[in-house]
Amino acid sequence: MTSIEAATHDGRGRTRPVLARIPFPTVDEVSRHCLSDDEPETVHIEVHLPGRPDPVRLREAFHRALLLHPRILVRQAPHRWYRRSYEWELTAAPDTDPVSFTRPGPDALARARARALTLCPPLSQSPPVRLEVVTVEAARTVLLLTLHHTALDAPAGLRVLATTAALYNGEDAPGPGRPAPVRHAGFAGPVPSAGRFRPVRLAAGPTAERPRTGSSGNGLLLMELPVPPRTVPTGADHPHPAAWTVNDQLLVAASLMVGRWNRFHGVPYGPVRITMPVDDRTRDMAMPIGNGTRLVEVPVAPEDPCEERLLLAPRPDPAAVARLLHTTARRTRALKSLPRTPLGPGAALLTAPVLPVGVRGALTRHMRRAAARWTSTLLLSNIGRVPYPMDFGDAGRAHAVWFSAPARMPRGLSVAAASTDRRLHVSLRWSRDLLDDAGGATLARLFEECLSTTYSPCSPSSPRSTS
Repeated sequence: MTSIEAATHDGRGRTRPVLARIPFPTVDEVSRHCLSDDEPETVHIEVHLPGRPDPVRLREAFHRALLLHPRILVRQAPHRWYRRSYEWELTAAPDTDPVSFTRPGPDALARARARALTLCPPLSQSPPVRLEVVTVEAARTVLLLTLHHTALDAPAGLRVLATTAALYNGEDAPGPGRPAPVRHAGFAGPVPSAGRFRPVRLAAGPTAERPRTGSSGNGLLLMELPVPPRTVPTGADHPHPAAWTVNDQLLVAASLMVGRWNRFHGVPYGPVRITMPVDDRTRDMAMPIGNGTRLVEVPVAPEDPCEERLLLAPRPDPAAVARLLHTTARRTRALKSLPRTPLGPGAALLTAPVLPVGVRGALTRHMRRAAARWTSTLLLSNIGRVPYPMDFGDAGRAHAVWFSAPARMPRGLSVAAASTDRRLHVSLRWSRDLLDDAGGATLARLFEECLSTTYSPCSPSSPRSTS
């Protein structure tokens, strides 16, 4: 779409501009059908700067970035239940100013994070985003961007922030990011089978035993870890030292985390299935803004069930971990190479504009409840190395970037990772109907321990958490 406005005749020989509309894509429509007040569908992004940006220049740069990415300037058009689809209405300018500057204080960042997890930017106003500028200390600033996930995802939000940084820094043409990821279209090797199984659920903490009392929301914990070295642990019997990626290590660590947590809570071992977003978009100025990922489900379980004892031992067997890493890597390469609609053929069928949108919404919610027991164990989203410099000139270059994805029940748990400045920034986000804050902190410590089992034992690693 090259124009935000289109001309139409008013019946008197004159033309008047009308706002262009585009139907909701599949991901947007499914998200819209399943919205609930108690578990807001937000994506939160934090960019940590060593200095303080100029408020006027920053606001101007962000507004200019919105104009350079006009697909972000959308609001949901008024609709009736009998219409064939929801529609986005593109606007020429923001309906309200999305930029705000939070008053400094010892708990300013914590309160901003709480808002990001509990308050969705309204879909009725353009753009469905909120940028809070939080002064943490006299010389440190956090840019906290909250997105409504019905309209946008984390890579799109990072692209807009990267454009903002370039404009703030006086660049007329923001530089490109990385090219599109290489698809392994020619992968033809045998895919290790995990069998057809119902995914194991993460054992609920004490929070799930109480009755729901309204807005439960999400909990969040941020971790800063060393980037895992891509080496086979001592004692592994596989000959290829770089047979897997950091993403595969994160998947295995998340699987081991679930296994250990469930063992502590008396839940029998079960195969873990992890939902993983795959993003094939480029990261330059032509990057499509919106929800551009497709979801694949990766079984993260050993080929031999007898290896459970080796993997979940107090000191996991390095050879068993290496075998699981290799198996997981083969599965992820194969799954990434397969062409697939964003949410699979079932979602494409449910969102086909045949029935009225109100009827499709009821069907979608019913199918979601019916399929709850088959929902994956958790979601893991890894964008890898942040492909933009995020240089804000006098405010400095970003030294940390975190983001988090919604953690709605029945899954109730999401892990997100990004790499910045040779450090891995991981967020753990959970539904409060699944865990309380103490349980979330324990789970985060388990994840750190499990990730370290994928390192070489001689690798110096000292993971730490941050709040």
